[in-house]
Amino acid sequence: MTTVRHRNESDAILECLDFYHTDPKTSSNLKYLVFDSRFTTYENLDKLNKQGLKFITIQRRSKKLEEKIAAIPKSSWKNIRVMRANGKGCTVTVCEDKTTLPDYNGEIRQVFIKGSGKIKPAIMITNDFDVKLAALVRKYSKRWLVEKDISEQIHFFHLNRNSSGIVVKVDFDLVMTILAHNLYRLFAQNIDGYSHCEAKTIFNKFILNASEINVSENCFVVSLKKKRTLPLTLEQFVGFESLEYPWLYG
Repeated sequence: MTTVRHRNESDAILECLDFYHTDPKTSSNLKYLVFDSRFTTYENLDKLNKQGLKFITIQRRSKKLEEKIAAIPKSSWKNIRVMRANGKGCTVTVCEDKTTLPDYNGEIRQVFIKGSGKIKPAIMITNDFDVKLAALVRKYSKRWLVEKDISEQIHFFHLNRNSSGIVVKVDFDLVMTILAHNLYRLFAQNIDGYSHCEAKTIFNKFILNASEINVSENCFVVSLKKKRTLPLTLEQFVGFESLEYPWLYG
């Protein structure tokens, strides 16, 4: 998808589907598609539906849709909990309806999702009428979590700032960035109450600290400055006391 441009973005989902079908081992396994609304059109959604593929995407907001959402009575909305893999989650307010779309044959399932604050509701459309509403929202929320991770890699780890024009160095930067991101996630998962935190929060609370380092003939002594989260940091060293480093002569 890195070559997607404005001129061909509306057909991107069909191109992705064609690429997927080039592998005979997996061509018959694809049953569900979750994607961004910019990657297709209503006409292409109709093509996916006729192929028997279930899909979920976001419908582009319009003044008419905003007026429709504003007219929905409070009694039609209900709260659901969207869970993450780490056990954390958030509560969103949802409502669903059936509607028709231009260039799309048949009805489509329309779901309105309101979060906290003044953020405008998201509008989700799907041809899956069987799955329950809460499960449908959770299914699409996985795509949001992927976007969140990519955003974190860009804004905190500066994934989009290449250190060189040489391809080998850029590839190395990419590998090291993803490795650093995964290490932060593993570190966070081992700390109770912080597994849902972003890398920036983990850095500020645990990694960012001053210290005094004394080097002797046989050992290094690192004295970290006192910090509220320091005990939790030191707990992570339990079990590594006997770890040997060959490059430090064992």
